[in-house]
Amino acid sequence: MRKIIISIILLSVFLGFSQTKELDSLSIQLAFETQDSLKVKTSLKLIKSLYEINDYDRALKYVIESEKLSNNLNYTKGIAETTYYKSLIYAQKGDYINAISGYEKSKALFKHLKNTLWVAKVNNSIGLIEIKRGNYSKGLQFSLAAIQELEKQNIKKDLSLAYSNLAKAYQGINAVDRAIEFNLKAVEIQIQLNINRELIQSYKQLAELYSNKNENRKAIEYYQKVLNSKNTNIDSLQGIIYPKLGAEYLKFNDYEKATQYLIQGLDINRKSNNQDGILFTLNSLGELNLKTNRLVLAEQQLYEAGVIAKNNNNKSELLKYYKLMMVLDSTKNKFNSAFIWQREYYNLKRSLNNTNNIKDSDSVQLDYNPNFEKDLANNSPTKTINGSFYESKEEFNKFQLIFYGLLAALAIVSTFLILIYLKRSSNIKYTQELEEKNLKIELQNEAFSEQTKHLENVNNVKDKLFSIVSHDLKDSLSSINGFIDLLKDGSLSREEFDNLIPELSENANNASLLLFNLLNWSKSQMQSLEPKPTLFDIQEVFEDKIRLIEQRIENKGIELIDHSLRDFAYADKSMFEIVVQNLLANALKFCKSGDTITISNHISNGSCIISIADTGIGISKQNIEKLFKNSSFTTVGTNNEKGTGLGLSICKELVELNNGKIWVESTINVGSTFYVQLPKSRPSS
Repeated sequence: MRKIIISIILLSVFLGFSQTKELDSLSIQLAFETQDSLKVKTSLKLIKSLYEINDYDRALKYVIESEKLSNNLNYTKGIAETTYYKSLIYAQKGDYINAISGYEKSKALFKHLKNTLWVAKVNNSIGLIEIKRGNYSKGLQFSLAAIQELEKQNIKKDLSLAYSNLAKAYQGINAVDRAIEFNLKAVEIQIQLNINRELIQSYKQLAELYSNKNENRKAIEYYQKVLNSKNTNIDSLQGIIYPKLGAEYLKFNDYEKATQYLIQGLDINRKSNNQDGILFTLNSLGELNLKTNRLVLAEQQLYEAGVIAKNNNNKSELLKYYKLMMVLDSTKNKFNSAFIWQREYYNLKRSLNNTNNIKDSDSVQLDYNPNFEKDLANNSPTKTINGSFYESKEEFNKFQLIFYGLLAALAIVSTFLILIYLKRSSNIKYTQELEEKNLKIELQNEAFSEQTKHLENVNNVKDKLFSIVSHDLKDSLSSINGFIDLLKDGSLSREEFDNLIPELSENANNASLLLFNLLNWSKSQMQSLEPKPTLFDIQEVFEDKIRLIEQRIENKGIELIDHSLRDFAYADKSMFEIVVQNLLANALKFCKSGDTITISNHISNGSCIISIADTGIGISKQNIEKLFKNSSFTTVGTNNEKGTGLGLSICKELVELNNGKIWVESTINVGSTFYVQLPKSRPSS
């Protein structure tokens, strides 16, 4: 590798030395030339040499001197050639108007001299300019006119340029097959002449053309030829070609090779900070990862690609980015986002189609038209005399007057539009401020409304608490106080006292349960209950709660059947105890002497189902609908036991806080069964 680099450097030095030597020789020859016509010929050789080494400023100095000398001698061939070279230099500097004007002048002189070869060279140069300017149809005809003579005389260097021009023109009008045909002709000559830079361009064009035809294997073949060509700036070339190769392999789903080339291309382009190369590679990698279902990586790469495309205003890659984002969000079931990307894609595509100047091959004459110059002259909207677009000074003045009038009208209209815009902006701003204020007021009103509602609820809770405390709790406590007063006064005998103990116990139990329910209900209404779930044995809870009411069950003549099994539930144990205590108290309350209360539990679909059944008086359908509601619905028990009507609403709240359910099945005069369902493990999110 080192030997190759040294050889290239030595060759470059040798070529540079030989070119310098040739230029010095021509300069000396020109200085000592005595005959004016020979001076012009030597000067033209010097101009050609300087042009070929891109020393346009020096070449232009000799052109001006040669042009003066040729005009003084009335040397037509010298005038034609110097004008041609001057136009070549103008074209290289981007001054296409002066270049075209010079070409037309030199072509007229060459036609006068009947020098068909130089006419062909001029046509070829005009074709190149028109193609560069995007006038593919026009450029096509000039280049086709050139090759007629160039092929006849087999001028290979000019033929290579003509074929390349034609290939670009045909590519510009989407005549892909013709573009491939002339690129292949150009390649054949470029290989013979060993002009590597032009050969690389032809290979690249062929690869792109085959890619457009979806002949991916052919495209890969020519991209590989580009890489195999001799080129000093290999990193820059690989930065362009590797991503293209990766994209081609991606088209027929060779993901391994596509990944290899795309990663290499991205690395090279990042090192050289080639934004267009990075953008193309990221879009291709995004597409690759979409196809292989690596959506997170695809999203990251496409996001970076979108930023670069927008910053660089690269509309073709931005279009590809929109399309890939649409596919990505569709794959992720984000259909709202996908529709937005779809809209952006079609808006940009429509915009590109409207501004695209490339013509379709169907509307362009693809073959050589011998009368194309006459057609161009007839279609020209203006005539030029001495370089002016006007036939007379009077016409010019008239145009100038119209121009200034239009300019003044434009200024007035612009001022008017600016004033309207400013007024409209002011109105929009004022409207936005009003809307923002209205929105703030609405939000404040909503907050006030919620606060008021909360305060009303709290107040209702307070009123209900006072009502129950003042009514139900007062009755129970008054009864107990009455018994105590009788005891104090000694008004009761021992026998009477023993007979009243069950009633006293009942009142104390009612008061205790009432307070118990009131406290829990008020806590739930104030939204301060927070379950602390653990695994606990259901059977243990039943045993504890049965022990509390055993005496009352026995006193009322009710049979208790315990079918409970050892099983575990995942809930707040203390809350569950409150639920069981309330349900057992309710069953006891609505049973008569001789009735039965049955406790049982079983497993269903991974949950614990607890049931407390009684053969009491039952509940009507109308009353079932009122149960579990946040209201004080209550009925008296079989021994006129009173309640708050809050027990079941508390049960429902506590069960639901623990991710469970509670329900009842009942028939009048047959009995009721209350069911509670609780999870056996922590519920998933």
